[in-house]
Amino acid sequence: MAGVLTGFGVIGVIIAIGYVVGRIGLLGEHAPRVMSRLVFFVLSPCLLFTVLADADVHSLFSSTLAVAAISAVICIVVFAGIALLVFRQKIPETVIGSLASGYVNANNIGIPVAVYVLGDPAYSAPVLLLQLLVLTPIALTVLDWTTHGGVSLRRILLQPVRNPILIGSVLGVILSITGTQLPDPVMEPFRIVGAAAVPVVLISYGMSLHGQRVLASGSARRDVIVASLLKLLVMPLIAWGSGLLLGLDSETLRAVVVLAALPSAQNVFNYAQRYGRGVVIARDAVLITTIGSLPVLLLVSLLLH
Repeated sequence: MAGVLTGFGVIGVIIAIGYVVGRIGLLGEHAPRVMSRLVFFVLSPCLLFTVLADADVHSLFSSTLAVAAISAVICIVVFAGIALLVFRQKIPETVIGSLASGYVNANNIGIPVAVYVLGDPAYSAPVLLLQLLVLTPIALTVLDWTTHGGVSLRRILLQPVRNPILIGSVLGVILSITGTQLPDPVMEPFRIVGAAAVPVVLISYGMSLHGQRVLASGSARRDVIVASLLKLLVMPLIAWGSGLLLGLDSETLRAVVVLAALPSAQNVFNYAQRYGRGVVIARDAVLITTIGSLPVLLLVSLLLH
């Protein structure tokens, strides 16, 4: 129990430091973008490469992946049904809201939680693979079709080779599957650089919280509320139930429920910005679920400890 509280305390303090840094403008107005690019293009790929290369291949393609897929797909489909049939929402906004309901922040928040709370960063690896290799291509295909009038096959095919996080993940998985062990002088630079990802991500995220205003007048409040409830409450419950049905041991069950309780990924906001649709839905859902996930994650960890 003390380890769980310590883990969340560490995460909370680092995020708070980032918030103070952002509030006083210590690093300047361009700092969030620079830090974000540093994390996306350098730190996170190195971290995921080393984590996946050292991971047991059986943990990558295991019941953890099945639980992640079940819980994500159910929440995505439920939101899509409500948005299309009840809210009469347009397809691009429905896609963004659906991703906010089931696409977890397995990288920026998930890796720190896996490190400080679960004790093993490899727990988030199956979720990252599911989202990067399955959910993202499908979502971008639909967004291409509904916003540009057709599917860009070239964009879909080039997506993997343009995503450094995916490249680092795939290279790590290849080493894990083949059992290849690179010499320490080769791996150590990647480990050192990757180790900076967790604190930099948390500080950067804390900086991004300054000046945010959620559920403003004229925003898609009902979409945000439904997506946030699905993400924070329904998805962890589905993960817990499916984990029990699959007979997971207590440690793995706790891990999959904690991962399901993670907030909506900031990638959802990036996709919304890229296509110019559902930006407010993504922004507000990411912020609300990020704040709300802290007590939910703590409760899950305490109940399943």
